[in-house]
Amino acid sequence: MKNLKYILILVIATTFSGCSVYNFTGTGTIDAKTFQVNFFQNNADLIEPGIDRQFTLALQDLIMNQTNLNLVSNSGDLMYEGEIVDYRITPMTATADQQAAQNRLTIRINVRFSNRKKETDDFEKTFEFYYDFPGTSLPTGSVLNAAITTIFERITQDIFNESLAKW
Repeated sequence: MKNLKYILILVIATTFSGCSVYNFTGTGTIDAKTFQVNFFQNNADLIEPGIDRQFTLALQDLIMNQTNLNLVSNSGDLMYEGEIVDYRITPMTATADQQAAQNRLTIRINVRFSNRKKETDDFEKTFEFYYDFPGTSLPTGSVLNAAITTIFERITQDIFNESLAKW
Protein backbone atom coordinates (compact mmCIF):
# COMPACT_ATOMS: atom_id res chain seq x y z
CA MET A 1 0.00 0.00 0.00
CA LYS A 2 2.84 2.34 0.84
CA ASN A 3 4.54 1.70 -2.53
CA LEU A 4 1.28 2.38 -4.37
CA LYS A 5 1.15 5.82 -2.77
CA TYR A 6 4.66 6.65 -4.03
CA ILE A 7 3.91 5.34 -7.52
CA LEU A 8 0.74 7.44 -7.68
CA ILE A 9 2.66 10.58 -6.62
CA LEU A 10 5.35 9.86 -9.24
CA VAL A 11 2.76 9.42 -12.01
CA ILE A 12 0.96 12.65 -11.08
CA ALA A 13 4.23 14.62 -10.87
CA THR A 14 5.46 13.46 -14.30
CA THR A 15 2.07 14.10 -15.86
CA PHE A 16 1.94 17.73 -14.74
CA SER A 17 5.58 18.43 -15.50
CA GLY A 18 5.07 17.24 -19.08
CA CYS A 19 2.31 19.76 -19.77
CA SER A 20 4.64 22.75 -19.74
CA VAL A 21 7.18 21.29 -22.14
CA TYR A 22 5.03 20.96 -25.25
CA ASN A 23 1.69 22.08 -26.56
CA PHE A 24 -0.22 21.31 -29.75
CA THR A 25 1.16 24.31 -31.67
CA GLY A 26 4.71 23.24 -30.85
CA THR A 27 5.54 26.51 -29.10
CA GLY A 28 5.89 25.22 -25.55
CA THR A 29 9.66 25.75 -25.23
CA ILE A 30 9.91 29.37 -26.40
CA ASP A 31 11.81 31.71 -24.07
CA ALA A 32 10.32 34.83 -25.66
CA LYS A 33 7.67 36.90 -23.92
CA THR A 34 6.95 39.55 -26.57
CA PHE A 35 6.70 39.88 -30.34
CA GLN A 36 6.38 42.70 -32.81
CA VAL A 37 5.08 42.75 -36.36
CA ASN A 38 6.34 45.70 -38.36
CA PHE A 39 4.19 47.06 -41.17
CA PHE A 40 4.48 44.95 -44.34
CA GLN A 41 4.86 47.47 -47.16
CA ASN A 42 3.23 46.62 -50.50
CA ASN A 43 6.06 46.66 -53.07
CA ALA A 44 4.28 44.56 -55.71
CA ASP A 45 4.05 45.85 -59.28
CA LEU A 46 0.25 45.58 -59.14
CA ILE A 47 -1.07 47.37 -56.05
CA GLU A 48 -4.28 46.34 -54.31
CA PRO A 49 -5.02 49.06 -51.76
CA GLY A 50 -5.21 47.99 -48.13
CA ILE A 51 -3.74 44.50 -48.36
CA ASP A 52 -0.55 45.63 -46.62
CA ARG A 53 -2.51 46.60 -43.52
CA GLN A 54 -4.73 43.50 -43.79
CA PHE A 55 -1.72 41.21 -43.89
CA THR A 56 0.06 42.93 -40.99
CA LEU A 57 -3.06 42.61 -38.82
CA ALA A 58 -3.68 39.01 -39.90
CA LEU A 59 -0.16 37.99 -38.82
CA GLN A 60 -0.51 39.81 -35.49
CA ASP A 61 -3.89 38.17 -34.82
CA LEU A 62 -2.64 34.67 -35.62
CA ILE A 63 0.34 34.93 -33.29
CA MET A 64 -1.77 36.43 -30.48
CA ASN A 65 -4.40 33.70 -30.88
CA GLN A 66 -1.97 30.77 -31.01
CA THR A 67 0.56 31.84 -28.36
CA ASN A 68 0.65 33.63 -25.04
CA LEU A 69 3.16 36.20 -26.37
CA ASN A 70 2.43 39.89 -25.87
CA LEU A 71 2.34 42.22 -28.86
CA VAL A 72 4.65 45.24 -28.55
CA SER A 73 5.43 48.08 -30.94
CA ASN A 74 9.22 47.93 -30.51
CA SER A 75 12.01 45.86 -28.92
CA GLY A 76 10.08 42.60 -29.17
CA ASP A 77 11.84 39.33 -28.40
CA LEU A 78 10.54 38.08 -31.75
CA MET A 79 10.34 40.42 -34.73
CA TYR A 80 8.55 39.94 -38.03
CA GLU A 81 9.13 42.34 -40.90
CA GLY A 82 9.08 42.24 -44.66
CA GLU A 83 7.12 43.28 -47.70
CA ILE A 84 4.53 42.11 -50.18
CA VAL A 85 6.62 41.46 -53.27
CA ASP A 86 4.09 40.06 -55.73
CA TYR A 87 0.36 40.37 -56.38
CA ARG A 88 -0.72 38.95 -59.72
CA ILE A 89 -3.72 37.57 -61.52
CA THR A 90 -3.08 35.00 -64.23
CA PRO A 91 -5.42 32.96 -66.42
CA MET A 92 -5.13 29.25 -65.64
CA THR A 93 -7.41 27.59 -68.20
CA ALA A 94 -9.02 28.86 -71.37
CA THR A 95 -12.28 28.18 -73.18
CA ALA A 96 -12.58 27.27 -76.87
CA ASP A 97 -13.14 30.94 -77.75
CA GLN A 98 -9.83 31.96 -76.06
CA GLN A 99 -11.29 33.43 -72.87
CA ALA A 100 -10.17 32.60 -69.35
CA ALA A 101 -12.23 29.85 -67.77
CA GLN A 102 -10.33 30.12 -64.51
CA ASN A 103 -8.06 32.79 -63.04
CA ARG A 104 -5.55 32.61 -60.20
CA LEU A 105 -4.68 35.35 -57.73
CA THR A 106 -1.20 34.80 -56.28
CA ILE A 107 0.37 36.78 -53.45
CA ARG A 108 4.02 36.43 -52.44
CA ILE A 109 5.44 37.92 -49.23
CA ASN A 110 9.07 38.20 -48.18
CA VAL A 111 9.50 37.77 -44.42
CA ARG A 112 12.47 38.48 -42.17
CA PHE A 113 12.16 36.86 -38.75
CA SER A 114 14.47 37.67 -35.84
CA ASN A 115 14.55 35.91 -32.49
CA ARG A 116 16.56 37.94 -29.94
CA LYS A 117 16.57 35.01 -27.52
CA LYS A 118 17.84 32.46 -30.06
CA GLU A 119 19.52 33.98 -33.09
CA THR A 120 19.96 30.61 -34.80
CA ASP A 121 16.20 30.72 -35.50
CA ASP A 122 16.50 33.90 -37.62
CA PHE A 123 15.54 33.59 -41.28
CA GLU A 124 14.54 35.47 -44.40
CA LYS A 125 12.15 33.56 -46.61
CA THR A 126 9.45 34.10 -49.22
CA PHE A 127 5.95 32.70 -48.62
CA GLU A 128 3.39 32.40 -51.40
CA PHE A 129 -0.13 31.10 -51.88
CA TYR A 130 -2.92 31.42 -54.44
CA TYR A 131 -6.67 31.39 -54.90
CA ASP A 132 -8.47 30.21 -58.04
CA PHE A 133 -11.71 31.87 -59.14
CA PRO A 134 -13.94 31.58 -62.23
CA GLY A 135 -12.88 33.45 -65.34
CA THR A 136 -16.31 35.05 -65.49
CA SER A 137 -15.73 36.72 -62.10
CA LEU A 138 -13.72 39.82 -61.47
CA PRO A 139 -11.33 39.95 -58.50
CA THR A 140 -13.48 42.51 -56.69
CA GLY A 141 -15.97 42.53 -53.83
CA SER A 142 -16.72 39.17 -52.27
CA VAL A 143 -14.48 37.26 -54.70
CA LEU A 144 -11.49 39.41 -53.77
CA ASN A 145 -12.30 39.27 -50.03
CA ALA A 146 -12.54 35.47 -50.12
CA ALA A 147 -9.30 35.23 -52.08
CA ILE A 148 -7.32 37.50 -49.79
CA THR A 149 -8.70 35.87 -46.64
CA THR A 150 -7.81 32.38 -47.91
CA ILE A 151 -4.34 33.42 -49.07
CA PHE A 152 -3.50 35.30 -45.87
CA GLU A 153 -4.73 32.46 -43.64
CA ARG A 154 -2.37 30.05 -45.38
CA ILE A 155 0.63 32.38 -45.56
CA THR A 156 0.36 33.52 -41.92
CA GLN A 157 0.05 29.89 -40.75
CA ASP A 158 3.12 28.96 -42.84
CA ILE A 159 5.06 31.86 -41.28
CA PHE A 160 3.94 30.79 -37.80
CA ASN A 161 4.98 27.19 -38.46
CA GLU A 162 8.38 28.22 -39.82
CA SER A 163 9.16 30.65 -37.01
CA LEU A 164 7.55 29.14 -33.92
CA ALA A 165 6.03 25.71 -34.38
CA LYS A 166 9.13 23.95 -35.78
CA TRP A 167 7.04 21.24 -37.41
